[in-house]
Amino acid sequence: MTDFSFGGSEEENAELKKLNAEVAEDVDNFDNWEKLVRAAESLEGGLNRNSSPQSIAATREVYDRFLAKFPLLFGYWKKYADLEFAIAGTEAAEMVESTREESQALLIPSIFGPTIADLKLIQVTIPMLFERGANYVGLDFLAHPFWDKYLEFEERLEAYDKIFAILDRVVHIPMHQYARYFERYRQLAQTRPLPELLPADTLAQFRLEIETEGPVVVQAGGQQIKTERGELEIEREMRTRIDNFHLEIFGRTQTETTKRWTYESEIKRPYFHITELDEPQLINWRKYLDFEEVEGDYARTQFLYERCLVTCAFYDEFWFRYARWMSAQEGKEEEVRNIYQRASMLYVPISRPGIRLQYAYFEEMSDRVDVAVAIHEALLTSLPGHLETTVSWANLQRRHGGLDAAIEVYKAQIDSPQFDIYAKAALVGEWARLLWKIKGSVEEARQVFQKNQHWYLDSRAFWINYFFFELEQPTSAETENTQYLRIKQVHDDIRRKSHLPPLTIKDITHYYMVYLLERGTKDAAKEYLMLDREVNGQSVNKAKLAEDGKESTTNRRLMMENGHPGVEVDEVAIRKGENPYTKYYQQQGEQPVPVNGQTTPVPLRYQ
Repeated sequence: MTDFSFGGSEEENAELKKLNAEVAEDVDNFDNWEKLVRAAESLEGGLNRNSSPQSIAATREVYDRFLAKFPLLFGYWKKYADLEFAIAGTEAAEMVESTREESQALLIPSIFGPTIADLKLIQVTIPMLFERGANYVGLDFLAHPFWDKYLEFEERLEAYDKIFAILDRVVHIPMHQYARYFERYRQLAQTRPLPELLPADTLAQFRLEIETEGPVVVQAGGQQIKTERGELEIEREMRTRIDNFHLEIFGRTQTETTKRWTYESEIKRPYFHITELDEPQLINWRKYLDFEEVEGDYARTQFLYERCLVTCAFYDEFWFRYARWMSAQEGKEEEVRNIYQRASMLYVPISRPGIRLQYAYFEEMSDRVDVAVAIHEALLTSLPGHLETTVSWANLQRRHGGLDAAIEVYKAQIDSPQFDIYAKAALVGEWARLLWKIKGSVEEARQVFQKNQHWYLDSRAFWINYFFFELEQPTSAETENTQYLRIKQVHDDIRRKSHLPPLTIKDITHYYMVYLLERGTKDAAKEYLMLDREVNGQSVNKAKLAEDGKESTTNRRLMMENGHPGVEVDEVAIRKGENPYTKYYQQQGEQPVPVNGQTTPVPLRYQ
């Protein structure tokens, strides 16, 4: 868009071009996006019906890109709808609302509430919109602003039958202000016809019970007289029973509300924001989801997941959990697919590709292998050189195309300039593993390691894979000596030819030393003690590691590679009461600080 005219004055156009370039450079920077949106909104002193087509088009384009990137920012959707109404009227505002719903499919009361204030613009479709809103937000613990608006609308029409029907839905919902809705419901029930109060079968049961009780006994003139119940008496008795029935509903709703209050009171941010949530908030959502899953109500559990994923849209753990829960429900394959698609295409950052790989496995399970392959290809387009995705793709090809197809994936990526030398080394290890574990050809796998070792002298992954490949080969008394020579050769190459850090070499050597004691020949103890002296002996280790024969150089190298070469302990200083670790902490770049009479190290980088 560098050659695109944003409209407005030359200064405004130049500013928008600058801000647009900053957004393009870092698309995840929310502050840059906000600056761009504000600048677009203020073109020509604020957009209206008389603004230039260039300014209107530029502002729409900015909003569309911004809300495609952050679709859960409900306040900006409202601003966009207001802007469209100011520019083009009702139909344009409706289109923004429709786009929002299609892009999100996740709503909470605070999102829907502002839109209701403008429903007078489209009165023909108000009932339909309220019902859609009830499906989206009606079960929310803080849904009372929505239900108040719905009731207010029906009151203006004096549709008391519909008001009672709405209240009859609300009194069953555990929510923050459940009690006031029940009081109104109970009062209104006294004046509504009996058929509106309960289902026909329940009313019939109540009437049968009353009639079965027989005549009513009344006192008259000092005598008890039995009289048959008239319709008024029967209705009066039925209303009493209905009221008791409603009180039972209130009690159940009260109990369910109390259960959820513990979790609801801990939700500090019920809306989406780009800033991270603190750990107590995440813990509360996990516990709340645990609770609803145990309760076993499908609708409430699904609704809570949707609420959670408004607040926690960037957290893939909740998308994983939602998909797993939904997949456990019978006949919900499309719902599971929708969860994966929303997570992969809209919300979870590409830097966390795990949910996308899980989506690929789901499509593979659903016999849509072409979709699974496409997901892997798209991931590598966005994350070129991503190791986990490449391994997953190769395994997918092996499952459906055979071993050669998997190896071709590895070969292609090893030859690709998008992979660095360390990732390629890991892929070589995976290639050899396929030949070993899947094809069963140990010699071919060994050849892969041997032919490639000179390329990856710096790679920890390559040498560890190579070493353990040889270490894990099964042997017998007849073949153990031959395998020992192979393992020893790899270990010698690691110590003498590789460019690995001393600490890595030391760790691998320790595994080799364990091998010598457990599976070695009669001369194993001699080799073990020699390695122990060379690897663990301080003076010998320093001499071996010195690049120029100077101990000071070795100390610096050990400091970088191994954390610290060790410090001398001054026994005289100890007897004087000095802390023997003070010198150690100082050489580590830390400074001990007395706390409660004890010296505790505080890293300098934190001071």
